[in-house]
Amino acid sequence: MSDDTYKPSWVPEEKDDKFACRVMRGVDGGHDGMDAHVNAPQKPVAPKVVKRKKLTVDDYVEGVLAGNRMILSRAITLIESNAAAHFEMAQQVIQRLLPYTGKSTRVGITGVPGAGKSTLIEALGTKLCQNGHKVAVLAVDPSSTVTGGSILGDKTRMEQLSREPNAFIRPSPSGGTLGGLTRKSRETLLLCEAAGYDTILVETVGVGQSETTVRSMVDFFLLVVLTGAGDELQGMKKGVMELADAIVVNKADGDNLQRAKVTRQEYERILWFIRDATEQWTTHAYTCSAYTGDGIMELWQGVIETFMEQCKGNGVLQARRRDQTLSWVYSMVEEHLQNLFYRAPEIVACRGGIEDAVVEGRLTPTLAVQQFINTFTQTALGDQAKNIPLFELK
Repeated sequence: MSDDTYKPSWVPEEKDDKFACRVMRGVDGGHDGMDAHVNAPQKPVAPKVVKRKKLTVDDYVEGVLAGNRMILSRAITLIESNAAAHFEMAQQVIQRLLPYTGKSTRVGITGVPGAGKSTLIEALGTKLCQNGHKVAVLAVDPSSTVTGGSILGDKTRMEQLSREPNAFIRPSPSGGTLGGLTRKSRETLLLCEAAGYDTILVETVGVGQSETTVRSMVDFFLLVVLTGAGDELQGMKKGVMELADAIVVNKADGDNLQRAKVTRQEYERILWFIRDATEQWTTHAYTCSAYTGDGIMELWQGVIETFMEQCKGNGVLQARRRDQTLSWVYSMVEEHLQNLFYRAPEIVACRGGIEDAVVEGRLTPTLAVQQFINTFTQTALGDQAKNIPLFELK
């Protein structure tokens, strides 16, 4: 046997030339640029975990006011957390930042799927950044009703805008709430204002009566529509048209330009029969192309900026924001009461029996509600809850 081979234990003692199997010796020492000791078994080395610095309330406040986008992102994550420990700190941060809010232009943008909302926001936001504005985009992604997850791909789709140093894009899951906007979205808006962003663009999930949630947190509400929409979409848009301060027909370019102009005229005729969403402001329809950029800045300068100047001058904007803040307070009260109701031990105890009675037809839904309310109010209010008629507890 040659020096470069060795005899393994399974080779027959009397092997002949027909037995052609042989084993080469291993390499002694290092090879392939590796040291000799690497051939020996090594203990697995756990990767070094670098923990991020735990920020204090002062760190959050100072970072947001300085316009630090990393700290702003962490502050938004803090207020989006459902942990009780995070809630208290988040409210302290917002309370400290509250005096620095309220100086931005808040624009809500909604429309039918495929209308080009994200493309329009990217085109508008990019032009505003290039003109010296600081733009924050709150893009709300619909959450799955099955898994509860969201894709959160708006930041990836807004590739050009995401490269602007004066832009901040924050995709957030809707969590299944109406319009995709909750308390957390409102507080995110306040944080962006405190960070110095003078323009807040809020993209919503879709259209419908749920968009009243969006209307309750923005100054100007823009509806993006398509050309040639059928009767089905027209019915969907009827409710949201009553909330819009402007309607824009997107994709008005190329062969679609003439159809877009016709669609704009159709919306103008419809708007004659709809009450204006804002006092002392007349809603009109316009055309633009997010692809070519035509009509984008005309929409901003000629419509949205004019709206803000007029509404600030006549006091409508101040009154709207005051009403929105109070509405925000009472909507959170309702949300909290709803949580208290379903978590009350008395409700948990009687819920199964009442549900079975309703399903089996032994109890009407209205009487089931009455039983739930009576059980809850008698526990919470005691004797004060007696003889209160159904749906009259205010």
